Amino acid sequence: MTPRDTQAATFDAIIVGAGISGIHQLYRLRELGMSARVFEAGSNVGGTWYWNRYPGARFDSESWTYGYSFSEELLKEWDWKEHFSPQPDTLEYLNLVADKFDLRRDMQFDSRVTAAHWNDAATQWTVTLESGAQASARFLFTAIGILSAPTLPRIAGVDAFRGPAYHTGRWPHTPVDFTGKRVGVIGTGATAIQAIPEIAKQARQLTVFQRRPNWAAPLHNSKIGKAEMQAIKTRYPEIYARCSETPGWFIHEPDPRKTLEVPPAEREAYWEKRYAEPGFGIWMANFSDILVDEKANAAISDFIARKIRQRVKDPKVADKLIPKDHGFGTRRVPLESGYFEAYNRDNVLLVDVNDTPIEAITPRGIKTSDTEHEFDMLIYATGYDGVTGAFDRIDFRGPGGVRLKEVWADGPRTYLGQLAEGFPNLLMVLGPHTARGNIPRAVEHSVEWQTGLLRFMREHHYTRVETRPERVAEWTQMVIAAAQRLLSWNVDSWQNGVNRNIDGHTVRRVLGYNGNGKQYRIKTREVAEGGYREFQFR
Repeated sequence: MTPRDTQAATFDAIIVGAGISGIHQLYRLRELGMSARVFEAGSNVGGTWYWNRYPGARFDSESWTYGYSFSEELLKEWDWKEHFSPQPDTLEYLNLVADKFDLRRDMQFDSRVTAAHWNDAATQWTVTLESGAQASARFLFTAIGILSAPTLPRIAGVDAFRGPAYHTGRWPHTPVDFTGKRVGVIGTGATAIQAIPEIAKQARQLTVFQRRPNWAAPLHNSKIGKAEMQAIKTRYPEIYARCSETPGWFIHEPDPRKTLEVPPAEREAYWEKRYAEPGFGIWMANFSDILVDEKANAAISDFIARKIRQRVKDPKVADKLIPKDHGFGTRRVPLESGYFEAYNRDNVLLVDVNDTPIEAITPRGIKTSDTEHEFDMLIYATGYDGVTGAFDRIDFRGPGGVRLKEVWADGPRTYLGQLAEGFPNLLMVLGPHTARGNIPRAVEHSVEWQTGLLRFMREHHYTRVETRPERVAEWTQMVIAAAQRLLSWNVDSWQNGVNRNIDGHTVRRVLGYNGNGKQYRIKTREVAEGGYREFQFR
């Protein structure tokens, strides 16, 4: 269907986004017999894995916990090739799912949604595309992801550079060759930590501009042989059950012991074991108090700092790579493959912009306070306007023309992160104030819960659902309280709504539910089993 075909189209539901969330939600709406249309800004399915094609892009969740669990046939058919799947394999998987279940016929690509306005009289949403075409539906689902609104740095002359410049979140779909090139990378967050070791292997000179170092831990990726994959397939029910019982939806669960109650030698051996294991165990399966107790966090931070010093040959460079303004795990921990060793290479230079600030991007490169660095290519690994950023880029208006962006100016207001206060029939897959961690497992929970809500509405002949203000206030306070118990509350990060690259994003806002994911699942189940009394229906 072309944008012109959609001019007067009406559906039971519209889904914004054809990534992991949109694919799953469409599958469930089909089962309900609902007509649906997915509008996707990209040219194909994939979401995160369609846009993020930078070198080194891959899972940091175990691949075999990442896929969809709604089809036993799909689980049997697909083989993961690595324990932490690279972007091309993941995109191949999502394309397989779209083809296998014939989902593309209800998807429209190259169709960026710019506005969604509620019509109270008609009890429906009208969606406007960048092309000007419109479509309407009773229910509107946002499957827009929590990291899908890339940001550029607030540096003079960002558009001045004459050579190719790429943001990691909008990487070209054709290969980028760094051979013999002088490459500048701005940023040392999660995407940079994956990309830098790969770029360093090709580039003649790689210069990394770091404002704020990040803690990181080894990924320890490896291939999955046929026999191992077959064994994994027999354990899928056990694996998914495990993920549903842990705080972060991963296979990892915190050690119930307190850090400083464990004898030093035993504690050190435990951390050595975790550091040598694949995945998030060093973060998610560590002692239970490292994210809430300052002394415990200082101890694990010291351990990781020592590891960085062991891996980086130059003590001065190692010191610059060790965070001083936050403890280990209080910001999201990237997992890396040779990131710290990349700085041992003769062709890699680390520039601390706290010592020599960037003054401007120039036609030839980057000018700092002490020199001008000339480059053939620039890479912006400068992150995203997290969680609410993708909502802010769409003009959502509820009854009376109230703008969602204005309502959320001081922080999102939702109930369970599933529906926004004052916006009927707007269902958010993995919206603000939901529990997160292993994204596909959290997505699955949102999709299944919202599908159950639609089924309930159909059985009771309801056409409109919205939040109750008193429940929103209750949930918002619970979300804030959960966040403030953590050491991360005192750390500036996109997860707390702080982003120096965006005007007005200097005050902390709670964007996710930071309490125990297991408790969140219990709460949402109780609401469903209780007949959704916390919502208003018509």
